[in-house]
Amino acid sequence: MQWKQFLRIISGILAIMAVALTLASNAWAGTHKTLHMFTGTDGSHPDYTLTFDAAGNLYGAACLGGAYGYGVVFKLAPNADGSWTESTLYQFTGGSDGGCPLGALIFDAAGNLYGVTYCYPDYVYCETTSGTVFELTPNLDGVWTENTLYAFTGGADGAYPAGPVVFDAQGNLYGGAMGGGAYGSGLVFKLTPNSGGTWTESVLHAFTGGRDGGHFVGSPIFDAAGNLYGATYWGGTGQCELGCGTVFKLAPNPDGSWTESVLHNLTGGKDGANPLHNLVFDVAGNLYGATYWGTYYQGC
Repeated sequence: MQWKQFLRIISGILAIMAVALTLASNAWAGTHKTLHMFTGTDGSHPDYTLTFDAAGNLYGAACLGGAYGYGVVFKLAPNADGSWTESTLYQFTGGSDGGCPLGALIFDAAGNLYGVTYCYPDYVYCETTSGTVFELTPNLDGVWTENTLYAFTGGADGAYPAGPVVFDAQGNLYGGAMGGGAYGSGLVFKLTPNSGGTWTESVLHAFTGGRDGGHFVGSPIFDAAGNLYGATYWGGTGQCELGCGTVFKLAPNPDGSWTESVLHNLTGGKDGANPLHNLVFDVAGNLYGATYWGTYYQGC
């Protein structure tokens, strides 16, 4: 599967929808309501989940559309009559700010938003970067200011981040890049803030595309001990053409390095193949996720 087709599949929803579910006669009945239908000028191809603020507004990213065609970050505000009003917080230009924002947005304690842009040349060509991590800061006049925290070069530092970033308790950001790295198969990265407002990137693990996995699409998640977990779309020992993917763990070492271990190699059979997006923990510490292929489709 070409990545252009892949992004069209996962980014193909053109409306933001709300589903209200009520329990009646031991069955769930759903009521569907469209909150906003994108026109293209205000964005198109919104992807991933939306993010609420404390006031009940929704925030999200659309990979394409906007004034420059490189996507937007938007806000949906509820009105008293049940309707919602959409506003565009930022329009990407495809330059040093990147293009095609992907993944859920996250807030910090000050109300700033963080996310990534994809910038994959076969889908959205950006002039000077292979993806970015960005921050949007709200101003008193309602305008938001974009700050590019890090721009990927496409080399050993990674390329094409395609999932949300996550904070640790010290204010560092962690995420995954689908491409680039020492072996060209993606990586897990950390961004550390500096006193001057800049951020320094470090690579926690570069995937080889072999037994350790390759092409990390989602976002890493932490456990209580500070270990990171995620799933790779390709790689591993499964018999798919490029590997069926892995579930992995990254454990921090005292010297600042991280050790990767594979928790499970997907086979393409009943356990599935090619996981996308994030894993989640339950209260007992078990991991849950979903695969894109498997069981009835062996092409992976």
